[in-house]
Amino acid sequence: MQQIELSYAIAPRRSGRTLIRNPLMELLHAVREHGSISSAARALGLSYRHVWGELRRWEQNLGHPLVSGEQGRSAQLSEFGDKLLWAERQAQARLAPQIEALHADLERAFTMAFDDSQHVLSLHASHDDALALLRAHAAERARLQLDIRFTGSVDAISALNQGRCVMAGFHTLERPPAGSLAQRTYKPLLKPGLHKIIGFARRTQGLIVAPGNPLGLRGIADVAQLRARYVNRALGTGTRVLLDELLAQEGLDADALDGYERDEPSHVAIAHAVASGRADAGLGIESAARGAGLGFVPLVNERYHLACLKSALDQPAVQALLVLLRSAAWQHQLGTLAGYESAGSGEVQSLSALLPWWSFKGPKR
Repeated sequence: MQQIELSYAIAPRRSGRTLIRNPLMELLHAVREHGSISSAARALGLSYRHVWGELRRWEQNLGHPLVSGEQGRSAQLSEFGDKLLWAERQAQARLAPQIEALHADLERAFTMAFDDSQHVLSLHASHDDALALLRAHAAERARLQLDIRFTGSVDAISALNQGRCVMAGFHTLERPPAGSLAQRTYKPLLKPGLHKIIGFARRTQGLIVAPGNPLGLRGIADVAQLRARYVNRALGTGTRVLLDELLAQEGLDADALDGYERDEPSHVAIAHAVASGRADAGLGIESAARGAGLGFVPLVNERYHLACLKSALDQPAVQALLVLLRSAAWQHQLGTLAGYESAGSGEVQSLSALLPWWSFKGPKR
């Protein structure tokens, strides 16, 4: 099969119809309609030299003549040129519905860019079902578009510090203890006075297991003792940090779990691995388990935090998000997700208020 690389641009609507345009096809169409290269050039607002050179360039690239006739005289499309133009028009006709849909999507997106009442907030965040729900709610209720990229908690905060997003989502235990792995992981990334934390939600993490929990798993120690097939979250995720904390509390290391090295990119993927029978258990959120019709063994309560630079708090998009998170409508919707509840949603707090890893001496008297 012959492969041809053609670049297209979406043209403005004409007579209610959307077209995608390619310069070569426009040249061929103009030659057919006007009967000479010079007339085609005038119709397109191009120089004769440019049109002649483009036709010759394309003939060399395609290996077939496109136009018959001598330079400066009348011209017509070759048989190959006619077939090429016909094939392109056939493809456009078949793709017309998709072209219209693409045009509409782009039109809506760029219309929003010129609408001062619309806001866009870039957010890198640990995978979370409530954030996906918030994205739809924000677009509908607050004219706020959340540009979310789901990644690990560590990667999310790193992206914030590198200026690649405005906000980062990560999670920790309700009151992570001093000296914990969470402290060693997140404390170097967050700086009091530079960062602020916005409350988002409290959620439950636990073991996602088969319906009815046939192995009778009650915690990580049981997974290790029974050599249940475990599926992990990737390195750099908050859930991986949590698992390592739980292993340390039980006096276990990574080798104690059959499958510690096998990882999945999200809570939903963990649930799918259990549902498909590829794993017996994995650490994840309750909503992912319930959504897949699986069993769930609750282990810990977590706070899901949104971090931003203190200097970003006055941005219109951040202000719009704060208002939305504090609203009764959002907090009610959050409560419909299994394992979630509102916990200081929309409240701006210092790092030391939520993460007890910093101590500051009072001023000298």
